[in-house]
Amino acid sequence: MNLKIYLGMLHQAEQTLAESFRQVAEGHGAEPDVHFLCRTLAGQCDRHGELLHPVLQRYGESREDNEPERLHAEGLSTTREGPVGLLRDLQDLYLLASLVDITWTMVKQAGSALRDKELLEVVAKCDAETAIQLRWLQTRMKQAAPQALVAAR
Repeated sequence: MNLKIYLGMLHQAEQTLAESFRQVAEGHGAEPDVHFLCRTLAGQCDRHGELLHPVLQRYGESREDNEPERLHAEGLSTTREGPVGLLRDLQDLYLLASLVDITWTMVKQAGSALRDKELLEVVAKCDAETAIQLRWLQTRMKQAAPQALVAAR
């Protein structure tokens, strides 16, 4: 069963997203909404990993070299400065969160095929929160774009 590959990828992606949210929170501390919301969203990602733990215990997780290299993402190790930097950092977070979101979708499909109620309950909670993260990131990018792309010099 290859589910363990996607569970490992999902677990790693949630950890990477949490670390990246924290990086953006610290790097853009002058933006209070970004700082506090990114820290809150990082905590959600941490909880997703905790909720996933019993599923990982049951099915295992694979982080071996045999998984496709293109199916994982690097987190943010630094943040950029200024309005355009904020916009680009938020866009990077959006890309990471999108990877998490679609991976939850695929794991949900496997959970449905397996008729695994516990897995489906975890997916329902975590996937819903990931969708909210994506909506906030999209809204915040829309808010930042005019300042970053037109007004800033």
